[in-house]
Amino acid sequence: MLQLFYRVNRTGCSSYGDFSQINLPASRKTGIYYIDAKALPVCDMLRAKQHKVFAQTASKGKSSMGWFFGFKLHLIVNHKGQIVDFALTTGQVADNSKDLLNKLLEKISGTLFGDKGYLTTLWNNFFEKGLKIITKVKKNMKNRLMSLEERLLLKKRPMIEAINDILTSVFDLEHTRHRKPQNAFVHIVASLVAYQFYPNKPQVDLAKIY
Repeated sequence: MLQLFYRVNRTGCSSYGDFSQINLPASRKTGIYYIDAKALPVCDMLRAKQHKVFAQTASKGKSSMGWFFGFKLHLIVNHKGQIVDFALTTGQVADNSKDLLNKLLEKISGTLFGDKGYLTTLWNNFFEKGLKIITKVKKNMKNRLMSLEERLLLKKRPMIEAINDILTSVFDLEHTRHRKPQNAFVHIVASLVAYQFYPNKPQVDLAKIY
């Protein structure tokens, strides 16, 4: 099942609601997952103060590409490149927000790979519940033991970045000229659902890992 939901509360993740639920047999929980966040700007930063359509929902945020005004799409995919879950938040929500991760990761177990932005003090909490979060370690932090297979799987994290590229280039995820917030949210969901049927998903070949 692909569970679709959104968080667009201006203060961050304090509100949560089911956007929709769609049964997609192809979306399977495999025990190996990747997580990433993608900025979804709604306008140029220079026009943020004049922007009206998302004035009550979008916010200023920062990504690896710099500052933006809009939303963040947080994706979880399995090693087959299938979307398992996602969250849409305001731009200001940190990738390792406790509220976000607690809700987004509550129904998965296994191993989750992400970049340094997903380093979290909740690591032990998730580990006790059956989910091991593996990220690249910052220089000022102690490294947790990783198996050779986990190191190899961590190196495959660019797969989810390739998925974000497909969502943008093939399914027009970053369309910005919406006249109503509802239209934008429906468009985002439609892009994600359409991707689920995309035949050439990036994926990790486990036969080359184990």
